[in-house]
Amino acid sequence: MEEAKGYFEPIPSVVPAVKDNAVTHEKVELGKMLFFEPRLSSSHLISCNTCHNLGMGGDDNLETSIGHGWAKGPRNAPTVLNAVFNVAQFWDGRADDLKAQAKGPIQAGVEMNNQPHAVEVTLRSMPEYVERFTRAFPGEDKPVTFDNMAKAIEAFEATLITPASRFDQYLEGNANVLTADEKKGLKLFMDKGCAGCHAGVNIGGEGYFPFGVMEKPGAEILPPNDLGRFQVTQTADDSYVFRAGPLRNIALTAPYFHSGIVWNLRQAVAVMGESQLGEKLSEEEVDLITAFLHTLTGEQPRVEYPILPVSTPETPLPQEMVAK
Repeated sequence: MEEAKGYFEPIPSVVPAVKDNAVTHEKVELGKMLFFEPRLSSSHLISCNTCHNLGMGGDDNLETSIGHGWAKGPRNAPTVLNAVFNVAQFWDGRADDLKAQAKGPIQAGVEMNNQPHAVEVTLRSMPEYVERFTRAFPGEDKPVTFDNMAKAIEAFEATLITPASRFDQYLEGNANVLTADEKKGLKLFMDKGCAGCHAGVNIGGEGYFPFGVMEKPGAEILPPNDLGRFQVTQTADDSYVFRAGPLRNIALTAPYFHSGIVWNLRQAVAVMGESQLGEKLSEEEVDLITAFLHTLTGEQPRVEYPILPVSTPETPLPQEMVAK
């Protein structure tokens, strides 16, 4: 337990502060509506919750997400749960925070396929949204902006934390909440070196590491055309470097890795042993580490689905979702 406290921290039971964005009740309620608002997409079909389903561990449980025109995205959708604790957002860290992340999918052609001005026109066309933006961003002459939309979504997403997992209870001193096998798995997780990349509050999400430190996995797991963080930094050393995946609620978020190609958690553990540690873990070791990972599932946020404003004659019409 004492060794674990040196690597990990429990998820707090209160909503964390967000830099330059006060998490107020009005902003959170607006952000919740926007998170479930499909009219942020040009088709009026896709919302944030489509790919980050709060009833399914905060992701969509697909290899890669399906977006506008039924286009298949390039990477597995990370969970939105506890994302506020990550050092940056997306697998390559191209968004510094949740506000920047919220803007990306809305504008991506293979995701929501919309533009900031069109989003603003849509939101301003509905009086309830104008009223809610005015309350959430008091004192602003024109509160309904694309930037404020992102701030509201960020404020809501900051509330999507999952405290009180059995592992958190263990870190807080309850030695009996884990089974003997789960404790052995935790010990292996630390002794084998897994905690070198997967540590902190989110048990990952805090740094960038090459996928294949010791041995690169096959092309089906590590697609050769996805160079990871290199696409952000254009630095050769960042080729096939990705943000370490946070492991909170990992038992809920199959499939695994940025490619989403591995559907079994035991297999994912075995792959990481060989590619990152250079060690073929025994069947027993894989079982024990997997047992420990199941203790990372926390209390899931209870979110009441919001009733959204009705479109008006001024609301832009949806664009047809045609197959590409």
